[in-house]
Amino acid sequence: MSLHIVFVEPEIPPNTGNIARTCAATDTKLHLVKPLGFKIDDKSLKRAGLDYWPYVKLEVHESLDAFMEKYGGGERRLFLATTKGGHIYTEFQYRDEDMFLFGKETAGLPRDFIAAHADTAIRIPMSADTRLRSFNLANSANIILFEALRQLNFPGLK
Repeated sequence: MSLHIVFVEPEIPPNTGNIARTCAATDTKLHLVKPLGFKIDDKSLKRAGLDYWPYVKLEVHESLDAFMEKYGGGERRLFLATTKGGHIYTEFQYRDEDMFLFGKETAGLPRDFIAAHADTAIRIPMSADTRLRSFNLANSANIILFEALRQLNFPGLK
């Protein structure tokens, strides 16, 4: 059993390092979609992931189009985590092989991409104060991932 976290064009190394550590500890596959705002061997990225990197199941994609060519065929469900999501993340019953896509820190996922997948665009409820744009990327991924893991009864975790 495996879930998938997909960071599309991440810009801040510690966010990716933090979710890499979570992915290693939960047996979740991590996908990074280029362009990346850092090199995978970046010192701060490695520091955030500490000694977990050898245990990360990592797949790097050249572009969002390349990722969609490989995974967008309908075999796996794609959930787009976005402040523009029409569904609260707890509304779905998650299952094995579901993929959770998160956009870059400064802009999120492309609006046309969100519109094309509106039926699975999810959001985490937060304050209506418009000065607060969103939660931290790694924290958002953790919140949604752990809801999916909880629903699946934490498969393979002790």
